[in-house]
Amino acid sequence: MAIDTVSSSTANSSTQLNLQDFMRILTSQLNNQDPMKPMDNTEFMAQLAQFTALEQSRQLNTKLDALLSVQSANQSIGLIGRNVDVQLESGPVSGQITQLDLSSGEPRLSLRLASGTVIPNLPLSQISAVR
Repeated sequence: MAIDTVSSSTANSSTQLNLQDFMRILTSQLNNQDPMKPMDNTEFMAQLAQFTALEQSRQLNTKLDALLSVQSANQSIGLIGRNVDVQLESGPVSGQITQLDLSSGEPRLSLRLASGTVIPNLPLSQISAVR
């Protein structure tokens, strides 16, 4: 009997298992179990509960990531027009936030220095102080 690998049985070719994959594995396990030692119902329910908890945890992580992204965007909107200190590789600089770009999924700011030079694509993590 040919047995498919877990990675080839996933519908969306990702490395994560979904409920269908789990049920396929469990069905195979039940079909191929030792008739002298059948699977215990409590063990079956424990495996199902474990998988459900894992799936809910994964979904919660996805939603938290989305929430953090929205929070980051909201925080960066309030920086437009504000004077900030930024830590660059060449050292600290000060200037005014003039533009916000959200197209990459992560807020990127543009900083105008006192000299008129604009430094684009700064992540929030490089801002060290807001005045």
